[in-house]
Amino acid sequence: MSRITQFFGNVRSELGKVSWPKRKELTTYTITVISTVIFLALFFSVVDYGISALVRWVLAM
Repeated sequence: MSRITQFFGNVRSELGKVSWPKRKELTTYTITVISTVIFLALFFSVVDYGISALVRWVLAM
């Protein structure tokens, strides 16, 4: 039981050393991630549609 208590004590100590982002930084990072995900989803949707259309065109020949 002593090892478990020591482990959680170490975890708490290490979490105190973490440099947590400020609210403004966190908001900026969140917006950046969401924007990137939306952009990539749209990009790959367009690429997928283009490749599908090309394959349908080739197979229809």
